[in-house]
Amino acid sequence: MPNFSLDDHVFTAACAQFATPFHLYDERGIRATARRLKAAFGWNPGFREYFAVKALPTPAILRLFRQVGCGLDCASYTELKLAQACGFSGDAIMFSANDVPPSEFALARKLGALVNLDDLTHVEELRENGGVPETVCLRFNPGGHFRVGNAIMGDPGEAKYGMTRAQLSEALSQLKEYGMQRFGLHAFLSSNTTDPDYYPALARLLFQTGRELAAESGLTLEFVNLSGGIGVPYLPDAPEADIEGIGEGVRRAYEEELTAYGFGNVSLKTELGRYMTAPHGWLTTHIVHEKRIYKHYLGLDASACDLLRPAMYGAYHHITIVGREQLPHDEKVDVVGSLCENNDKFAVDRMLPKTEIGDILVIHDTGAHGLSMGYNYNGKLRCKEVLYTENGEFTLIRRAETPRDYFATLDVDPAWQKLNED
Repeated sequence: MPNFSLDDHVFTAACAQFATPFHLYDERGIRATARRLKAAFGWNPGFREYFAVKALPTPAILRLFRQVGCGLDCASYTELKLAQACGFSGDAIMFSANDVPPSEFALARKLGALVNLDDLTHVEELRENGGVPETVCLRFNPGGHFRVGNAIMGDPGEAKYGMTRAQLSEALSQLKEYGMQRFGLHAFLSSNTTDPDYYPALARLLFQTGRELAAESGLTLEFVNLSGGIGVPYLPDAPEADIEGIGEGVRRAYEEELTAYGFGNVSLKTELGRYMTAPHGWLTTHIVHEKRIYKHYLGLDASACDLLRPAMYGAYHHITIVGREQLPHDEKVDVVGSLCENNDKFAVDRMLPKTEIGDILVIHDTGAHGLSMGYNYNGKLRCKEVLYTENGEFTLIRRAETPRDYFATLDVDPAWQKLNED
């Protein structure tokens, strides 16, 4: 497994060129991960990764994935338009959405995207908004708990996504009447797991169900979409996902559940986001305040508006202090932003080296669900994004928001706004 970490000098050089805060992404690491995934599933000729746009919806990153042969998984009108703007069309787009306005199906059909239906009622909505294509994907929710051995990997029975087994049959019957000839099958039953048995177990369930549905309907099982769920080790000592072992486990399930039954031409799809980009992004910031009351606080020039996961989920993100990692980690601190919310904390009771105002602080694994989950609470403005290119240069790929951006959607006095555009 290659080491995708960046050296301290990279962050120092980036901070000399760009004011913090910003998310820094490593192009070399993203490309290497895409190649590694493709190789792990290279035994399946039709394999394709559809990068989950929600994880990192930045054009420079999306175009990078187009260069390496990936498609995009979109879940909204705007994500579809973003995919179109970045040069994606046809079956390079997977539209996997739930509870969306019917008009979004019309746009997906206009772009020629593969449509992944989340609910039985969507069959009619698709027919009335763009029509039923020859190939449609259906999202399966088996209910209950999804187990791998004795371990519960997820609770699909509590999830809002997908159709029951009976609804899959009914949907295929209706779609066949409307001219559909081939179908795909999709399920997402666990999130952020590095367990090597998850994908093979999910694949086996979908392969068996797909065989049954093909026999019932007389339709061709075109592809199986294993969705996302492969995670990354946010904790520094946690195990990484063995993608080669995972690919081999899926291959064995494929041979036993598909090839052995005459279904050897089914192609595989994935919709990974976190696995593809999370380890290759870092929220780069400075320590701007230090406060000692009942606890010791380090205040940053970033906030939860730039990285929501710790505030929203209590998620762990590793933190390093540039140039100080070899020092003893003997200071217990809370690392915080400036929002008027007490959950605006990147870390609680974290042991870090002794720091000083002005130190560069790096928050790891922010390449997925980082800036994409940003927001403007307290009137905060989302930060910039910078790409560390393969040739060792830094490129601004998204500028920071400005007050002008913030006021653009508000009803304010135009004369006042013109005077305050800075």
